Amino acid sequence: MEFEIMEKIFIEYSSEPDLNDPILIEGLPGVGNVGKLAAEHLIDKLDAVKFADIYSKFFPPQVLVGNDGVVRLVSNELYYYKAKESEQRDLLFLVGDYQGLTPEGQYEISIKILEIAEKFNVKKIFTLGGYGLGRMVETARVLGAATSAELVKEMKDHGVVFQEGEPGSGIVGASGLLLGIGQLKDMEGVCLMGETSGYFVDPKSAQAVLEILTKILKVDIDFKELETKASQIDKITSQLRDIEAKGAETTPDDLHYIG
Repeated sequence: MEFEIMEKIFIEYSSEPDLNDPILIEGLPGVGNVGKLAAEHLIDKLDAVKFADIYSKFFPPQVLVGNDGVVRLVSNELYYYKAKESEQRDLLFLVGDYQGLTPEGQYEISIKILEIAEKFNVKKIFTLGGYGLGRMVETARVLGAATSAELVKEMKDHGVVFQEGEPGSGIVGASGLLLGIGQLKDMEGVCLMGETSGYFVDPKSAQAVLEILTKILKVDIDFKELETKASQIDKITSQLRDIEAKGAETTPDDLHYIG
Protein backbone atom coordinates (compact mmCIF):
# COMPACT_ATOMS: atom_id res chain seq x y z
CA MET A 1 0.00 0.00 0.00
CA GLU A 2 1.45 3.36 -1.03
CA PHE A 3 0.40 5.49 1.91
CA GLU A 4 1.58 9.10 1.95
CA ILE A 5 1.97 9.58 5.71
CA MET A 6 1.03 13.28 5.62
CA GLU A 7 -2.31 12.71 3.91
CA LYS A 8 -5.34 13.27 6.13
CA ILE A 9 -7.50 10.75 4.25
CA PHE A 10 -6.18 7.93 2.07
CA ILE A 11 -8.30 5.55 -0.02
CA GLU A 12 -6.94 2.22 -1.23
CA TYR A 13 -8.99 0.69 -4.04
CA SER A 14 -8.83 -3.03 -4.79
CA SER A 15 -11.19 -2.51 -7.74
CA GLU A 16 -13.56 0.10 -9.17
CA PRO A 17 -16.97 -1.43 -9.87
CA ASP A 18 -19.22 -0.38 -12.72
CA LEU A 19 -22.41 0.68 -10.95
CA ASN A 20 -25.70 1.86 -12.40
CA ASP A 21 -27.42 4.67 -10.45
CA PRO A 22 -26.46 3.21 -7.03
CA ILE A 23 -27.91 4.11 -3.63
CA LEU A 24 -25.38 4.89 -0.88
CA ILE A 25 -26.06 3.23 2.49
CA GLU A 26 -24.06 4.37 5.53
CA GLY A 27 -23.78 2.25 8.66
CA LEU A 28 -20.94 3.50 10.85
CA PRO A 29 -20.68 2.98 14.64
CA GLY A 30 -23.06 5.06 16.75
CA VAL A 31 -25.75 4.79 19.44
CA GLY A 32 -26.38 1.10 20.13
CA ASN A 33 -24.28 0.34 17.04
CA VAL A 34 -27.67 0.07 15.32
CA GLY A 35 -26.52 1.41 11.94
CA LYS A 36 -23.32 -0.62 11.94
CA LEU A 37 -25.14 -3.87 12.75
CA ALA A 38 -27.83 -3.22 10.15
CA ALA A 39 -25.46 -2.33 7.31
CA GLU A 40 -23.03 -5.16 8.04
CA HIS A 41 -25.87 -7.69 8.21
CA LEU A 42 -27.18 -6.47 4.85
CA ILE A 43 -23.70 -6.64 3.33
CA ASP A 44 -23.29 -10.21 4.59
CA LYS A 45 -26.67 -11.44 3.40
CA LEU A 46 -26.35 -9.82 -0.05
CA ASP A 47 -22.75 -11.04 -0.49
CA ALA A 48 -21.67 -7.48 -1.23
CA VAL A 49 -18.07 -7.07 -2.39
CA LYS A 50 -15.47 -4.89 -0.69
CA PHE A 51 -13.63 -2.64 -3.12
CA ALA A 52 -11.94 0.05 -1.01
CA ASP A 53 -10.41 0.78 2.40
CA ILE A 54 -10.38 4.29 3.85
CA TYR A 55 -7.62 5.31 6.26
CA SER A 56 -7.43 8.65 8.01
CA LYS A 57 -5.60 10.71 10.61
CA PHE A 58 -9.05 11.60 11.89
CA PHE A 59 -9.56 8.04 13.17
CA PRO A 60 -8.29 6.96 16.61
CA PRO A 61 -4.50 6.41 16.71
CA GLN A 62 -4.53 2.64 17.08
CA VAL A 63 -4.55 -0.74 15.39
CA LEU A 64 -7.04 -3.55 15.96
CA VAL A 65 -5.81 -7.04 16.86
CA GLY A 66 -7.53 -10.00 15.23
CA ASN A 67 -8.20 -13.41 16.79
CA ASP A 68 -5.05 -14.65 15.06
CA GLY A 69 -2.94 -11.96 16.72
CA VAL A 70 -2.44 -10.01 13.49
CA VAL A 71 -2.92 -6.24 13.62
CA ARG A 72 -4.59 -3.92 11.14
CA LEU A 73 -4.96 -0.15 11.02
CA VAL A 74 -8.46 1.12 11.87
CA SER A 75 -10.41 2.03 8.75
CA ASN A 76 -13.71 2.51 7.00
CA GLU A 77 -14.68 0.23 4.11
CA LEU A 78 -16.68 0.53 0.90
CA TYR A 79 -18.70 -2.38 -0.54
CA TYR A 80 -20.93 -2.72 -3.57
CA TYR A 81 -23.87 -4.88 -4.58
CA LYS A 82 -25.03 -5.32 -8.18
CA ALA A 83 -28.81 -5.59 -8.51
CA LYS A 84 -30.05 -9.10 -9.26
CA GLU A 85 -33.65 -8.18 -10.10
CA SER A 86 -35.09 -5.52 -12.42
CA GLU A 87 -36.86 -3.69 -9.57
CA GLN A 88 -33.69 -3.45 -7.47
CA ARG A 89 -30.96 -0.79 -7.51
CA ASP A 90 -27.20 -1.18 -7.29
CA LEU A 91 -25.99 -0.42 -3.76
CA LEU A 92 -22.88 1.24 -2.34
CA PHE A 93 -22.13 0.61 1.36
CA LEU A 94 -20.02 2.58 3.84
CA VAL A 95 -19.13 0.75 7.06
CA GLY A 96 -16.15 0.80 9.38
CA ASP A 97 -14.50 0.76 12.77
CA TYR A 98 -14.92 4.40 13.78
CA GLN A 99 -16.19 7.80 12.79
CA GLY A 100 -13.95 10.87 12.76
CA LEU A 101 -12.75 11.96 16.20
CA THR A 102 -13.11 15.72 15.65
CA PRO A 103 -15.68 18.02 14.00
CA GLU A 104 -13.11 18.78 11.29
CA GLY A 105 -12.58 15.06 10.75
CA GLN A 106 -16.31 14.39 10.54
CA TYR A 107 -16.69 17.05 7.86
CA GLU A 108 -13.63 16.09 5.83
CA ILE A 109 -14.40 12.38 5.81
CA SER A 110 -18.05 13.02 4.90
CA ILE A 111 -17.00 15.31 2.05
CA LYS A 112 -14.55 12.68 0.78
CA ILE A 113 -17.25 9.98 0.89
CA LEU A 114 -19.61 12.21 -1.07
CA GLU A 115 -16.90 12.87 -3.66
CA ILE A 116 -16.67 9.09 -4.12
CA ALA A 117 -20.47 8.90 -4.27
CA GLU A 118 -20.50 11.55 -7.02
CA LYS A 119 -17.93 9.53 -8.93
CA PHE A 120 -20.39 6.61 -8.98
CA ASN A 121 -23.34 8.91 -9.80
CA VAL A 122 -25.12 8.43 -6.46
CA LYS A 123 -28.30 10.49 -6.22
CA LYS A 124 -29.88 8.93 -3.14
CA ILE A 125 -28.50 8.20 0.35
CA PHE A 126 -29.77 6.20 3.31
CA THR A 127 -27.95 6.72 6.60
CA LEU A 128 -28.64 4.27 9.43
CA GLY A 129 -28.37 4.79 13.16
CA GLY A 130 -29.84 4.49 16.61
CA TYR A 131 -32.11 6.90 18.49
CA GLY A 132 -31.13 6.70 22.15
CA LEU A 133 -33.96 6.86 24.68
CA GLY A 134 -31.97 6.19 27.84
CA ARG A 135 -34.41 3.47 28.90
CA MET A 136 -35.18 -0.10 27.94
CA VAL A 137 -37.20 -0.50 24.72
CA GLU A 138 -39.63 -3.37 24.23
CA THR A 139 -40.61 -2.69 20.61
CA ALA A 140 -38.38 -0.36 18.62
CA ARG A 141 -39.95 2.18 16.29
CA VAL A 142 -37.94 3.49 13.36
CA LEU A 143 -37.69 7.27 13.41
CA GLY A 144 -36.78 9.25 10.32
CA ALA A 145 -35.44 12.48 8.92
CA ALA A 146 -35.31 13.33 5.24
CA THR A 147 -34.14 15.99 2.82
CA SER A 148 -37.59 16.80 1.39
CA ALA A 149 -41.27 16.75 2.27
CA GLU A 150 -41.84 14.29 -0.57
CA LEU A 151 -39.40 11.82 0.98
CA VAL A 152 -41.00 12.27 4.39
CA LYS A 153 -44.37 11.28 2.90
CA GLU A 154 -42.83 8.31 1.06
CA MET A 155 -41.09 7.03 4.20
CA LYS A 156 -44.26 7.39 6.28
CA ASP A 157 -45.92 4.98 3.86
CA HIS A 158 -43.21 2.46 4.80
CA GLY A 159 -43.87 2.85 8.53
CA VAL A 160 -41.16 5.37 9.41
CA VAL A 161 -42.14 7.73 12.25
CA PHE A 162 -41.41 11.45 11.96
CA GLN A 163 -41.56 13.60 15.10
CA GLU A 164 -43.31 16.54 13.52
CA GLY A 165 -44.48 19.34 15.75
CA GLU A 166 -41.96 18.43 18.46
CA PRO A 167 -38.87 20.50 19.34
CA GLY A 168 -36.17 19.95 16.74
CA SER A 169 -33.16 17.78 17.49
CA GLY A 170 -29.94 17.14 15.61
CA ILE A 171 -28.29 14.12 13.99
CA VAL A 172 -24.66 14.05 15.00
CA GLY A 173 -21.87 12.61 12.86
CA ALA A 174 -21.81 10.97 9.45
CA SER A 175 -25.51 10.06 9.45
CA GLY A 176 -26.40 13.75 9.55
CA LEU A 177 -23.52 15.27 7.59
CA LEU A 178 -23.87 12.94 4.60
CA LEU A 179 -27.48 14.10 4.23
CA GLY A 180 -26.79 17.79 4.87
CA ILE A 181 -23.74 18.11 2.64
CA GLY A 182 -25.26 15.69 0.13
CA GLN A 183 -28.28 17.97 -0.14
CA LEU A 184 -25.93 20.75 -1.28
CA LYS A 185 -24.77 18.37 -4.01
CA ASP A 186 -28.34 17.66 -5.17
CA MET A 187 -28.46 14.24 -3.51
CA GLU A 188 -31.67 13.29 -1.70
CA GLY A 189 -31.43 11.36 1.51
CA VAL A 190 -33.10 9.69 4.47
CA CYS A 191 -31.84 8.85 7.95
CA LEU A 192 -33.45 5.78 9.53
CA MET A 193 -32.96 5.55 13.30
CA GLY A 194 -34.05 2.59 15.38
CA GLU A 195 -35.14 3.35 18.91
CA THR A 196 -32.69 1.92 21.43
CA SER A 197 -31.79 2.25 25.08
CA GLY A 198 -28.23 3.10 24.10
CA TYR A 199 -26.96 0.81 26.88
CA PHE A 200 -26.00 -2.13 24.63
CA VAL A 201 -25.32 -3.06 21.05
CA ASP A 202 -28.92 -3.42 19.87
CA PRO A 203 -29.62 -6.10 17.21
CA LYS A 204 -33.38 -5.86 17.75
CA SER A 205 -33.32 -2.18 16.78
CA ALA A 206 -31.05 -2.98 13.82
CA GLN A 207 -33.59 -5.54 12.62
CA ALA A 208 -36.41 -2.98 12.91
CA VAL A 209 -34.42 -0.63 10.67
CA LEU A 210 -33.63 -3.39 8.18
CA GLU A 211 -37.21 -4.62 7.95
CA ILE A 212 -38.15 -1.20 6.58
CA LEU A 213 -35.01 -0.62 4.50
CA THR A 214 -35.16 -4.01 2.74
CA LYS A 215 -38.74 -3.34 1.66
CA ILE A 216 -37.70 0.02 0.24
CA LEU A 217 -34.74 -1.58 -1.56
CA LYS A 218 -36.84 -4.59 -2.64
CA VAL A 219 -34.34 -7.14 -1.34
CA ASP A 220 -35.16 -10.22 0.73
CA ILE A 221 -32.78 -11.31 3.51
CA ASP A 222 -32.76 -13.60 6.52
CA PHE A 223 -32.77 -12.13 10.06
CA LYS A 224 -31.95 -15.28 12.04
CA GLU A 225 -28.50 -14.12 13.19
CA LEU A 226 -29.86 -10.78 14.42
CA GLU A 227 -32.67 -12.58 16.23
CA THR A 228 -30.14 -14.83 18.00
CA LYS A 229 -28.11 -11.81 19.12
CA ALA A 230 -31.30 -10.07 20.24
CA SER A 231 -32.23 -13.04 22.45
CA GLN A 232 -28.80 -12.80 24.11
CA ILE A 233 -29.35 -9.13 24.82
CA ASP A 234 -32.87 -9.84 26.13
CA LYS A 235 -31.40 -12.32 28.61
CA ILE A 236 -28.94 -9.73 29.88
CA THR A 237 -31.55 -6.96 30.17
CA SER A 238 -33.90 -9.32 32.01
CA GLN A 239 -31.14 -9.99 34.55
CA LEU A 240 -30.54 -6.27 34.92
CA ARG A 241 -34.22 -5.64 35.58
CA ASP A 242 -34.15 -8.33 38.29
CA ILE A 243 -31.10 -6.74 39.86
CA GLU A 244 -32.70 -3.28 39.80
CA ALA A 245 -35.86 -4.66 41.39
CA LYS A 246 -33.86 -6.25 44.19
CA GLY A 247 -31.68 -3.20 44.65
CA ALA A 248 -28.55 -5.31 44.17
CA GLU A 249 -25.21 -3.72 43.46
CA THR A 250 -23.72 -6.63 41.52
CA THR A 251 -23.94 -7.34 37.79
CA PRO A 252 -24.66 -10.61 35.97
CA ASP A 253 -21.67 -12.89 35.48
CA ASP A 254 -22.28 -13.12 31.74
CA LEU A 255 -22.81 -9.39 31.14
CA HIS A 256 -20.65 -8.59 28.13
CA TYR A 257 -20.51 -6.79 24.80
CA ILE A 258 -22.44 -8.53 22.04
CA GLY A 259 -20.95 -7.61 18.64
